[in-house]
Amino acid sequence: MHKHPTAPTMAPPPPPPPPQQAARPRHSKLLRLIAIIILALIVLVGLAVLIIWLVVKPKGLVYVVEDGSIHGFSLSNNHLNATFDFVLTAYNPNRKVSIYYDTMEVLVVYGGQNLASNGVQPFHQPHHNATPLDVKLTAQSLLLSGSLSKDLQHDRSSGKVELQVQVKARIRFKVGIWKSKHRTLRVFCLPVVHFSPHKDFERTNCEMDL
Repeated sequence: MHKHPTAPTMAPPPPPPPPQQAARPRHSKLLRLIAIIILALIVLVGLAVLIIWLVVKPKGLVYVVEDGSIHGFSLSNNHLNATFDFVLTAYNPNRKVSIYYDTMEVLVVYGGQNLASNGVQPFHQPHHNATPLDVKLTAQSLLLSGSLSKDLQHDRSSGKVELQVQVKARIRFKVGIWKSKHRTLRVFCLPVVHFSPHKDFERTNCEMDL
């Protein structure tokens, strides 16, 4: 029996070559160069600010309570009414650094309780300057705890009281045309205030945290 020749089997076609990756756009190198330049500028500006700061060597600020008095004091049924008047002096001893006081709040505290508070208008303090701050703080029908009321009444009988005056401010330093970022200044003072206006006030230095 005659056999017909079988047709030769065809080999499968080779797989197509993998697609070539698209060439990176030419502007990628330019973008990288711009990023490097910007980063270098940021570093240089930071170093310049640091060098200026080290050369200037700013001195610490100084706060002093120059005067303090109490007016309209009454304490009845643990409710306090009083007006506290203080004169504070802010000293900037730096000859090349001025200060922006953007916000300032002053509090008077007794036995851990806030008695009164008031704000001070923003101001700019020139270099090597002393700025007086007249602050009036009023307590109106303020309820005190029983023990605190007794302590304050005892101090009233003795004729004088130790109060805590606190200052909280957001400030910026300025050197030439450069201005620093905001920093929080905290001032703590412990003046002894006489209830009688005829007693001399003892000037009180304050502690600071910046």
